[in-house]
Amino acid sequence: MCVNYVTVKKESLARFAASEGTTGQQTPFAPRGEWEDEVWQDYAAPIVIAAPEGRRCLVGTYGMVPQHRLAPGSRAYSTMNARSETAAELASYREAWMRFRFCLVPMERWFEPNYESGRHQRWSIGRADGAPLAVAGLWRAWEEPDGRRVCSFTQLTVNADAHPLLSRFHRPGDEKRALVPLPPERWDDWLHCRDADAARRLLVLPEDGLLVAGPAPLAGKEEPPQAQLF
Repeated sequence: MCVNYVTVKKESLARFAASEGTTGQQTPFAPRGEWEDEVWQDYAAPIVIAAPEGRRCLVGTYGMVPQHRLAPGSRAYSTMNARSETAAELASYREAWMRFRFCLVPMERWFEPNYESGRHQRWSIGRADGAPLAVAGLWRAWEEPDGRRVCSFTQLTVNADAHPLLSRFHRPGDEKRALVPLPPERWDDWLHCRDADAARRLLVLPEDGLLVAGPAPLAGKEEPPQAQLF
């Protein structure tokens, strides 16, 4: 599943505000804090959550259970992705799902493994029109020893076996899973949803043609060719 992605820059966050009108790096919607362009487990990144004024942007840790929160001596495990079918059952996600702590994860594109060449290749996936994505996720709050409140998040996934593009990723024989980019007209439906069945109905993969994908080797390797439209 997706274990890293390219997030958005601070000056781009205004488009995720509940109402447009203020833009630029100093917009009140942009949270304090900094983050890397490319995000991996336990990195900081912005998320959007529901708020009385409509939407609020926070900086959270990528992975529902940050590694430093694991009990001493326990086996490390990844919580960067949560299966939507079992999020209400697993301890790492259950409370957030039952409390409807839904969030949007802004990103420019995400990365998945492609094996069509016979070996693992990293591919990037983004919108064909170049606009940023808002991926459906869950978030939770933590209290630090000094009393500060911080948060972490995970991305929800759904089965992608039937999707023309997203079914092309992951190891042969494995179930095809994908993140769920939500269209702007569904952002508030997701953030303010308070019904589990309704939430699952919102987790629909985009229509064919909305996304582009292409090889994206890690830095230091050959440059990827232009993304292809499928």
